Order: sequence, then structure tokens, then C-alpha cells
Amino acid sequence: MWFRNARVYRFSKPFEISAESLEEQLQADAFQPCGPQEISRQGWVAPLGKHGDQLVHSAGGYHLITLRKEEKLLPGPVIKELMEERVEVIEAEQHRKVRRKEKDEIKEQVTLEMLPRAFSKNRRCYAYLAPQDGLLVVDASSAKQAEDLASFLRKSLGSLPVRPPAVEQAPAFTLTGWLTESIDLPATLTLGDECELKDPSEDGGVVRCKGLDLQGDEIRSHLDAGMQVTKLALTWEDSLSFILDEELGIRRLKFGDTLQEKLDDVEADDAVARFDAAFSLMTLEVSRLVPGLLEALGGEDRSAIIESE
Repeated sequence: MWFRNARVYRFSKPFEISAESLEEQLQADAFQPCGPQEISRQGWVAPLGKHGDQLVHSAGGYHLITLRKEEKLLPGPVIKELMEERVEVIEAEQHRKVRRKEKDEIKEQVTLEMLPRAFSKNRRCYAYLAPQDGLLVVDASSAKQAEDLASFLRKSLGSLPVRPPAVEQAPAFTLTGWLTESIDLPATLTLGDECELKDPSEDGGVVRCKGLDLQGDEIRSHLDAGMQVTKLALTWEDSLSFILDEELGIRRLKFGDTLQEKLDDVEADDAVARFDAAFSLMTLEVSRLVPGLLEALGGEDRSAIIESE
């Protein structure tokens, strides 16, 4: 159970919830497959899949949840072709021009007729709540996917006071400073060999670099021209490597050999025990990474956080 990405949300005020209470509230929105005339549906499923039926998997105070989304696949060109065929028939038989509004109605009718025969695409998005750390962590490669999960969780719970964490200075400023060496790179972090540079002007271009010395002359020339670092490959304490972007999104998260060796040392013969061990190792490591990373980026701005009620 290793996350591949980490979109982090900070609870804006103290938030406590037990595994039992969370389970009860998620059950009301448990996943149900799409009906014949539905194009998509989402709901909560068991993180353990076929190995369990609980919607919440808890370990060490961390609560893992999984949102499943089913979408019907309807090829746009096929729908368009069928719609145009019906429009041609109407125009030929009734000797009149079919206007846009009627075309939209025909397209909707064709879509509804095709839905029962459409293939389904299923996607699962994992997240965990860490009340003791004040965090919600979502395994999502995009901010939209993470926000979709947070919004659905807010619906299920009735309230979810979370927001992306804020830092005292713009992340792009700090990332750029690390490469220009105008800001010291913390000892806990090591530069990788990949970055994205962006010209901050309105029509500015983007340069993506991979497999290069990030503090070499080629990168420096772009930075001297005013480009800013918007994505940067980093390794944290030789245990986690990832791509950090200017929105504090963590992508392509990889857990190092040390963590994998710890997992291999766990005497777990069955899938559930091994899943639980991996989840525990991952959450403990991420709980160290997040505050360390926020501190490295200039410190967290907690002015909008209610520390106690």
C-alpha cells in the first residue's frame, strides 16, 4: 500500500473522528454501480478490496478510505454519426432544417439509448485522514482529482474543514533559489535530475529538463534569463523521492529501499497483514515528510488555522 502521489490538505480547525464514526457516515454513500440510464456514479468502497468489506481501514490513528468512480464510455464520433443520420432522415422526410436545439435533443436521446450497452471504466482514488497530524492526504496526480475526493468526503461527513497548506513564501521562489543557490538547500533534501522551468510573463514558455545536472550551466542560463522553477525532483532523507510542484503537489512518489526492507522484515503471511504493515510504514514516513517539507519551503503560514476550540 504505497501511495504514488500525495496531495496534502491541512485541517483548518481541530478535527477528530473515530474509525467507527467515519465508517458509519461513509456507509450512506457506499458505491453502487451505474443504473441503465446513468453515465457516471461514485461512492466509497473497501480499501482492502476483496480482502475486506469495511469502508475504513485504520492503523495507528490513520484512517484509509477509497473513492470509486464508474464512468460509461461512449465514443463521441459514434454518437455524432448516429445523431447526424437521424437529422438527415428528419430533414429528408419533413423537408425542413433541423436547428441546433433539436440536434442537442437528438444527441441526448442517442446517448440515453446507448448507455445500457456502453462499457464502464472504474477508477479508485485512495486517501487517508490523519487527525493527529491535522492532515488529509490524497493519492491523486491532479489537484482536481484530489478536490473531487475532498468534496465528496465533505458531502458524506457534512463538514470537512480542510484547505491546501500555505507557506510563508511562494514555493516557486524557494525552488528557484535552491537551484541558483541563493537559498540553502536543507540537508534533508537532495536534488534529483529533473525540473520544469517557466517564464512568468503572460506568454512565457516552458522548459522541461531531465537527466541533467540541475545546477549546471545549461539550467543556470535559463534561470539567469528570469525563468522560475515550477517542478523539481527531490529526494528526502534518502528514503523518499518525488516531484514537487509550485502548488505543493507531490507526484511520482517512490519509497526507498530502506522502507521496502522494513516491509520485507515484517512477518506477515497473509495479504491483509502485509497491507496493514505497508500502510503503517507509509503513513509514518509521510507524517515526517510533510512538516519537514513545509519547513524547508520557508515555514508553514498557519494564520488561517484555528489551533483550538
